Amino acid sequence: MKVRRGWTGLVNDVLSRLSGILTSRRGAWVSLVLGLLALVGLLAVFSRADIAAPGDAPVPESETAQVAALAQGFPRADDQALLVVASRDDGKALTTEEQGDLASLLPEIDAALGSTAVGPVVSDDGAAAVIQVTVSVGSGADAAAEAVEELRGFIADHPVDGVTVRVTGGAAFGVDVAAAFDGADFTLLLVTVLIVALLLVATYRSPVLWLVPLAVVALADQLASKATAALGAALVLPFDTGIVSVLVFGAGTNYALLLISRYREELNRSDDHRAALARAWRASIPAIAASNATVVISLLALLLAVVPGTRGLGLASALGLLIAFAAVVLVLPPALAVCGRGVFWPAVPRPGRPQPRPGLWRAVGSRVVARPVLPVVAGIIVLGVMATGLVGAQWGLSQAERFREPSESGIGLDVLSDHFVPGAAEPMVAISDADEAQAVAEAMARVPGVDRVARTAETQDGALVKYVVVGAAEPGSPEALQLVRDVRDAAHSASESALVGGPAGAALDAHEANVRDFLLIAPLVLAVTFIVLVLLLRAAVAPLLLLMLNALSAIGAIGAGAWLGRVLFGWEALDLQVPLLSFLFLVALGVDYTIFLVHRARTEAFARHTRPAMVTAVAATGGVITSAGVVLAGVFAALGLLPLVTLGQIGLIVGVGVLVDTLVVRTLVVPALFSLIGDRMWWPGRTPSGSASDGGGVHDREEGVSADVSALREPVG
Repeated sequence: MKVRRGWTGLVNDVLSRLSGILTSRRGAWVSLVLGLLALVGLLAVFSRADIAAPGDAPVPESETAQVAALAQGFPRADDQALLVVASRDDGKALTTEEQGDLASLLPEIDAALGSTAVGPVVSDDGAAAVIQVTVSVGSGADAAAEAVEELRGFIADHPVDGVTVRVTGGAAFGVDVAAAFDGADFTLLLVTVLIVALLLVATYRSPVLWLVPLAVVALADQLASKATAALGAALVLPFDTGIVSVLVFGAGTNYALLLISRYREELNRSDDHRAALARAWRASIPAIAASNATVVISLLALLLAVVPGTRGLGLASALGLLIAFAAVVLVLPPALAVCGRGVFWPAVPRPGRPQPRPGLWRAVGSRVVARPVLPVVAGIIVLGVMATGLVGAQWGLSQAERFREPSESGIGLDVLSDHFVPGAAEPMVAISDADEAQAVAEAMARVPGVDRVARTAETQDGALVKYVVVGAAEPGSPEALQLVRDVRDAAHSASESALVGGPAGAALDAHEANVRDFLLIAPLVLAVTFIVLVLLLRAAVAPLLLLMLNALSAIGAIGAGAWLGRVLFGWEALDLQVPLLSFLFLVALGVDYTIFLVHRARTEAFARHTRPAMVTAVAATGGVITSAGVVLAGVFAALGLLPLVTLGQIGLIVGVGVLVDTLVVRTLVVPALFSLIGDRMWWPGRTPSGSASDGGGVHDREEGVSADVSALREPVG
């Protein structure tokens, strides 16, 4: 008995046995039932999990976080200030009578809410007034939300003729974010399902087949939403659920498209649909597993981030994609085996039927391989031009700018900034030792751009003093960030114990944390992608060039997305988390299509040289990769339906990037690069064809153009 040795033989044996179990007559039914029971059972186990919501907690161990911790030692530490901003509907100055009507609301607000209301303070131009309402809400977010709703209800019941009154402030902003998401997740799920369904129908041209992968991926998405919610709650990590759902649907559908495309090819060669499915499963698993591993490991790199929302998103998304991978490779194959060949009706693939003539994708591959210089040069120029969209880009959104649609709190902050000192909307909070407090206050007041410094409280033992520092710069602007740095430097020079935080400090800390995260994690993502490509292709040259090309494509997509956002939607700045998340998704997901193409080319190259193998690979995978790219771009574009600009920006950038990867990088530049370099792409190992690596001479180029007779007989995927 011949014993197969080595890891390769062992893995092949395991895959062969597993494919037989998943596709055999009895094994398919057993696998399908067990798979569905596992999905439904786990869904029931996690059904009570509450989805973790993204929050605005300060960056851990930052100066703002230290200020927030010290602030708990001051009297009434659980108090929150809500701002009632009033302005005339016609934009004119408030009359004396209207100011009196606003002042008369104060005792009634205090009586109704048990709060302390101060004001109204009228702006210098007389066009706006603000009342500060201090409420004790404890430590719970629900109590803060109830206070906001009570105050807004009271304002609605006591209108002032001709004057619009809005409630804003930190707690009000949180309430508006939560309200904006009411029903949004269901809308996103519905639109995502419709997009995937329509594109699957267009891809398969079958009224039946699309239902099978869609049902499997939809079940995986529901399980992922509950499982990630439980994980986030257990680890106290927030994340955006919309992104997780989009990733599961997009990646899961891509895996399904690749598997079913290969299955259809095998059906054209085999009378036994189960044997054809088993071969397709074994042939697809390396590319699908490499694709999934690249994204999952890259997402896990986000655990090194210091921003809590980024860490939470990385862990939740990684778990969601593992669930999608398991569903597609373990549940979808037995479902297809049970349905049989007829699931492709009306165009049921069978051996002996006339096959499609070499079409669009083979023509594209042949022409690119025959004249590779122009596609490489033109493609790199296009990506470079796209990257110029980053020139002049601004970073960071104010609270008001984060909403896709205007909110009450956002408009209130705008009114406050328009008629009062802009920094009043997001002040700084400083805490220092009492014996050095005066020196700290005077040092901060001397900083250019500081409008005022006000002492607000001290601890019961008199050891610490708290100040509110209001700047003249627009919140979130580069000038405001620099002002926080200058105020911190001044406070630290006056006292080593002084700390400066508050909303303005949190904006600076978040900015610096996101820059730090990008500089740390982006290289890790590139390293992970390179390692996966090396292991899959068993080469060094191809992975290195593909990685460089993918990184350039990602940077180009971020630039193009930033420019389109400014031109089409008026997004003057990118949110701080957008560059890192977009780069990760574009590199990790964009390389999927390169993996699908190049893995197929490597397989084909065992029988012929690299150039004709690439023509065959483009012809075989062109349709499925294009469909997968359009599906992924479509589901990411659906993020634009969610109420936050951050998610819309990620959806726009990743959608554009995936389409560019699909239609330009994978279709033109990658095949052209392989044509230029030839068999040397597989260095340092032996060329897949087993011949000496001569770089591909004239005979190889001619072979690539003609794509030999045997390759032309192969069906187009």
